[in-house]
Amino acid sequence: MTTITPLVSEVHEFNRFYARAIGLVQPEPASPTEAGVPTEAGLLAGLDIDQTSAAEALLAPLGQAQRKELVDAMAHIRNALGEKPQSPSFVLRAPGPGDLGWVIERHGYRYAHEQQWDATVEATVARIVTDFAESSESRQAAWIAELDGERVGSVFCVAADQEATAQLRLLLVEPSARGLGVGTQLVEECLRFAKQSGYTDVMLWTLNVCVAARRIYARSGFHLDKHEHSHHFGHDLVDEFWSRSL
Repeated sequence: MTTITPLVSEVHEFNRFYARAIGLVQPEPASPTEAGVPTEAGLLAGLDIDQTSAAEALLAPLGQAQRKELVDAMAHIRNALGEKPQSPSFVLRAPGPGDLGWVIERHGYRYAHEQQWDATVEATVARIVTDFAESSESRQAAWIAELDGERVGSVFCVAADQEATAQLRLLLVEPSARGLGVGTQLVEECLRFAKQSGYTDVMLWTLNVCVAARRIYARSGFHLDKHEHSHHFGHDLVDEFWSRSL
């Protein structure tokens, strides 16, 4: 029996979808009177047999990154043309090599495009990340959210200036993962870690324009303690300081 690799299987799934999309095959007949029309069970079964070697030959000259780009593009086409996507799954993990740099870059890019903030936001995030990486504090942690193998979010939990208080920092969720509960899970993981580490309270600083993040904080039990007008990242904004007990 021929072993079909996951990548070859992805190519098969795209071929199945495309054959249905252009009308090459029809769904299984609802009654015997429709039996003369080619069906997935018949024609696509033959396609699987015929195309395995062709798919392997197609993938053979490609590097691992190029293969992933190819199957990702196939998935995007299937989703764009209306095929119901599989339920996305995400995981939270500790930062690995390159992840801290990614956090800096994505904050700079995302806020420049969504809020038109200047490069000082990237410098601010870089300082926070550097302090985290160089700290000897044992009661700190960070998490990277991955959706189908792609980095889509982050959050940090560090010691605040106040005694027994942790600070939630650098919550970020990419647009591709919004609405899936990623931000809420990142915040909940931060709270869980803070409680297990002996903190009694968690505080955070955010800005009034971070509307989606503010909703997550409110749902997670944070309350707004104070706000004050400020100028950050090339704009007049409002600093907000939130906290909650554990």
